[in-house]
Amino acid sequence: MFWNKLFNYPSSTRTSINGARYYEINNTKLPSVTEILKATESEYKKESLLRWRQKVGDTEANRIMSISSSRGTAMHKHIEDYLTGQAKLDLLSNDNEESLIMAREIIEKGISKLDELWGAEVTLSYPNLYAGTADASGVYNGNESIIDFKQSNKPKKREWIEDYFLQLSAYAMAHNKVYNTQICQGVILVCTPPPNILFQEFIVDGEEFIQYQEQFFKKVDQFNLLLKN
Repeated sequence: MFWNKLFNYPSSTRTSINGARYYEINNTKLPSVTEILKATESEYKKESLLRWRQKVGDTEANRIMSISSSRGTAMHKHIEDYLTGQAKLDLLSNDNEESLIMAREIIEKGISKLDELWGAEVTLSYPNLYAGTADASGVYNGNESIIDFKQSNKPKKREWIEDYFLQLSAYAMAHNKVYNTQICQGVILVCTPPPNILFQEFIVDGEEFIQYQEQFFKKVDQFNLLLKN
């Protein structure tokens, strides 16, 4: 893997409008991709989350979500430090902390396929529509890609992670629009925590990727309608 800083990615700040997450880029406020997905999620998904909270109880649900969030944030930071040259793999190997173990797994089994890195923690925006942060952009296994890293408490099935694919499709469309690229692949690298550590790679491309892009634009329209009501 080598750095190829082809693009001048913008800086951004994050803000909140009526409790919703927005990005401010060049004095323009845009809703985040994750906020759009959250606001337009299906009733089935909302009910599934509610049923889970009822099953385990609010206290336990909050505890699980807090641990998962903290672990995911730490894992992302280790990977970002590796990608930006602030940490080397041999140094990361000297610690058995959960998030470090997971970061090493993703680096060794996933990021090793990253031929060319354009940016890490990349702010992307589709003019006047939305913005977000991709974990990485570059050439993955020979294909221009948007790459995201995810922690999960248990192994994922492809049918469970449609929101991840929608997220990647949104980032790819923003990148292609602003930088005139032709990104047509999204990569999700997932790892579960020890002791049952498992690495998973999910790739979305071709016609399936185009369909997710079309779905996301529909969600943008739906989100804007919600704002008007």
